[in-house]
Amino acid sequence: MTLELFLAFLVASLLISISPGAGAVNTMSNGLKYGVWQSLPAILGLQLGYGAQVVIVGVGLGALLASSEIAFSTVKWLGAAYLIWLGYQKWREQPVALKEGEVSTPVSAQKRFWQAAFVNLVNPKATVFLVALFPQFLNANMPQLPQFLIMGTTLLIVDIVVMIGYASLAAKLSTWFKDPKHQKSQNRIFGGMFIAAGSALASYNR
Repeated sequence: MTLELFLAFLVASLLISISPGAGAVNTMSNGLKYGVWQSLPAILGLQLGYGAQVVIVGVGLGALLASSEIAFSTVKWLGAAYLIWLGYQKWREQPVALKEGEVSTPVSAQKRFWQAAFVNLVNPKATVFLVALFPQFLNANMPQLPQFLIMGTTLLIVDIVVMIGYASLAAKLSTWFKDPKHQKSQNRIFGGMFIAAGSALASYNR
């Protein structure tokens, strides 16, 4: 991969990560509730799901998903249902009245990790998009594995940096949300965003 081609792919990776989606919603929700560093488990979970998408495309299953109506529909509806369920849970989440010096009991880092991983893992739109993206930057006359490794690593690193940025932005607003009324608004805003993301996924057509 030439430097010019890599830089073009880097820009594409940045645009992909910055574009609001289920991963960004998940990260901002965690950033608001737990702060930047406590959001890292969820951010790393997102990368596990994202990395799995890259591997799926790399070994050719992405093409199968793109061409099989049954496989596409199954993953699409599974992902949409999961996101809508997360949104429903977030919408119903009760505000925590914080007293001076007290903090809310967080969801375990392990649970947040796997929830985030599943958010990216069951997103068929990401798979189909990667199937369309990767061939634009592949050199057919060179070994494909090193190229996939470069592109996959670039996507994950860029996404980690962008998600940390999203978490940092959200954490700056955390003080405002300590009030129970503001917490309730936050839960319904992000619950609605998860439901919207799930609905958008359900309506996505190849």
